[in-house]
Amino acid sequence: MQGQLISRRSFIGAAAGAAMAFAGLGLVGCGSSGSGNSGDAASGSAGAALSGTVTAVGSTALQPLCEAAAEQFMAENAGVQITVQGGGSGQGITQIAQGAVQIGNSDVFAETKLENASDLDKIKDNRVCVVGMGPIVNSDVTIDDISLEDLKGIFTGKITNWKEVGGNDEDIVVINRASGSGTRATFEAAVLAGEEAPFDFKPQEQDSSGTVTKMVSTTPGAISYVAFSYYDESFKALKVDGVDPAPENVEDNSWTIWAYEHMYTVAEPDEATQAFIDYMMSDEVQSSLVEAQGYIPVSGMKVEKDADGNVTTL
Repeated sequence: MQGQLISRRSFIGAAAGAAMAFAGLGLVGCGSSGSGNSGDAASGSAGAALSGTVTAVGSTALQPLCEAAAEQFMAENAGVQITVQGGGSGQGITQIAQGAVQIGNSDVFAETKLENASDLDKIKDNRVCVVGMGPIVNSDVTIDDISLEDLKGIFTGKITNWKEVGGNDEDIVVINRASGSGTRATFEAAVLAGEEAPFDFKPQEQDSSGTVTKMVSTTPGAISYVAFSYYDESFKALKVDGVDPAPENVEDNSWTIWAYEHMYTVAEPDEATQAFIDYMMSDEVQSSLVEAQGYIPVSGMKVEKDADGNVTTL
């Protein structure tokens, strides 16, 4: 039986032109028979039919790639059902640490969310790709480039009108992600650099990247931030300090707003879960689907970032 998509929302990944990225609640189903490109990892050990149920919860930035890969994996493995859901990186890390799901998707290191070392010992980090993130604005905003300092001013409530940064006389409508979002954590680490917004600055918050893109595209004067995989023609993506939001600029850290995409599992995952992780790391996904969906293979990075945000050249 072909894998069945329960609900989805389509977006165009900037790095891939017209690649489709699914950002709805998720997908549940089972695929037609066949063997994966990663050999036994995708079709069961020693040729045995692979079966099982895998639930992946967390990062909405990673959700489009995870859904697309799950559809392909299920098409090659008739006995496996995969469900992909959002909810934010914090939820993904919490649920995998609690053993409530098979995979916790996250844009941030688990060390930043889990305080107990015992919880960290329960899980295994699988960095499946890198994602660039950047500021997006409604198409009526007249600027195309913004300084990092002005971006900080907007997201700390100090700059409230676009004319203050060279744009038209128009109020700035800030749209944030919810506090558990890994996209928000990544953006704030790179842009705010530890500075906190005043208590009385309370922009609206949205729970998913898909909702953010809809809000920005339909709200005059709006600004927010999403992963490159959500970029499309319904809004404008800004340069920062003259640097284009492009994969090649992420690779050498010229574009500093980026993160690894982690798919956390328990320390010893079940066979179906491990097979799906192996498939995510296979050439079939890394050499085609990752870039087609607007992400960056880890192998292409010229720098490395640790859990504390320190960047070193490889």
